[in-house]
Amino acid sequence: MTEEVILVDQTDKQIGTMPKLEAHVLGKLHRAFSVFIFNGDGDLLLQQRALSKYHSAGKWTNTCCSHPRPGELTTVAAKRRLKEEMDMVCRLDPVFSFCYKAEVENGLKEYEYDHVYFGTSDMLPIPNPEEVADFRYISMEDLKLSLIEEPEMYTEWLKICFDQVIEHYEALFTKSDLPG
Repeated sequence: MTEEVILVDQTDKQIGTMPKLEAHVLGKLHRAFSVFIFNGDGDLLLQQRALSKYHSAGKWTNTCCSHPRPGELTTVAAKRRLKEEMDMVCRLDPVFSFCYKAEVENGLKEYEYDHVYFGTSDMLPIPNPEEVADFRYISMEDLKLSLIEEPEMYTEWLKICFDQVIEHYEALFTKSDLPG
């Protein structure tokens, strides 16, 4: 069965569907999501993409990311993929959305309207080896430095959205750290 993505316009309005690989070959704008899970210390759970992935294989990225299926709500898809990739269940809150374009290897193009979700959990992941080669927790300060010093180790979408992620992270953890 061919996996389909939801084609959208610049306002995230659905305009059709297309096989996932074809959308990445043609660089068609489609709906996606990225999940960022933080532990109780505020460290981000990163995954290293499986070496068998058709693009960005072996690169480090956010906790999980993918595409909703046609007819599937994005929040439902984000929870489904978090369970499928990392065997984790937790509350996910929509934080922001952004649109980006990036060239990746094998002549493929990412052009996504990406919905970003944050969650918190101290549950250790049990990664699906077909999706994930490894995982680690990292402080946002260490990740910021690593993105500067070793950008080739990370996915394009993580590098593109990191400034917005850290802005929302700082607002979230500043508020949650306040008494009362």
